Amino acid sequence: MSETPQTSLLLSLVAVFAPLSLVTIGGGQSAIADINRQVVDINHWLSQAQFVDAFAISRMAPGPGSLLVTLIGWQVAGFWGAVVATISIFGPTTFLIYAVAHLWSRDGGARWKRALETGLRPVAAGMILAASYVLLQAIDGGWFARALALASTATLLLTRVNPLLLIGAGVCIFLGLHLIGLV
Repeated sequence: MSETPQTSLLLSLVAVFAPLSLVTIGGGQSAIADINRQVVDINHWLSQAQFVDAFAISRMAPGPGSLLVTLIGWQVAGFWGAVVATISIFGPTTFLIYAVAHLWSRDGGARWKRALETGLRPVAAGMILAASYVLLQAIDGGWFARALALASTATLLLTRVNPLLLIGAGVCIFLGLHLIGLV
């Protein structure tokens, strides 16, 4: 019995997202760069602009940022694509975390645990920086949008300003510059 195109697409979603599930050290945002590469460059399921739109929607929606893959699955294969992509990104990690939690609780403050935690911190930071780089490259507003994104990031890191205020300020700045013809 041969595969239908829909089945083949669903299996492709599993093949892309299940392995990525296991490398999300530091959270789902750490895999954004590779998700982008798989979805846009390798499988051509979405354009770069569509990926950035899906990323923005997933960040604005309540829940984990990994729900980006649910949106990608929906755009690629409809309802079942969303279901398969979601299970593929959360399932393998769920089972792995269950096993690791069992080991973690057994060995208290073991030396190997401290070494593992110390070693994984820079890996997680590097993966998050790679995701940030990919998203900055994909911004469709030119140099000004990139500068505004970096300034907003710095403001969030250095102050306790509400992120919604930064979003509103960014909208006002872009509208103002658009009205006077600078962007």
